[in-house]
Amino acid sequence: MKRVHIALTVTDIERSVGFYTTLFGTGPTVLKADYAKWMLDDPRVNLSISTGCGNPGVDHLGIQTETADELGTLAGRLKAAGERHVDQADAHCCYARGDKTWVFDPEGVAWETFHTTGAITRYGEDLGPETGAPAATA
Repeated sequence: MKRVHIALTVTDIERSVGFYTTLFGTGPTVLKADYAKWMLDDPRVNLSISTGCGNPGVDHLGIQTETADELGTLAGRLKAAGERHVDQADAHCCYARGDKTWVFDPEGVAWETFHTTGAITRYGEDLGPETGAPAATA
């Protein structure tokens, strides 16, 4: 089963955590000084907020898979639909590690498909989807 992922960049993490905690009626699953994540079942979404990813607003959208096989199938479909893509094996981002494929829709909106394989103790330094260079760390 898949889960929609929404990544937002915020300017005030505490205020945003308060807002989304009220909106969802529950606190974040992961809470750091620069990052928070809600893994919700209703609605089935992985919402993350961070202060270190550029301009405030929507950073990217995505679909999180539960298995590597599911990621392979989904990434293959998205690569066929997307104009550009970037594959990342064993990426380190958002206090997690996993495999990813980034694709871009016709308007340039970044979509991340990913399968998380573990946790890490820092924000991470995986490749940014636009440039292939290390993403800014929070």
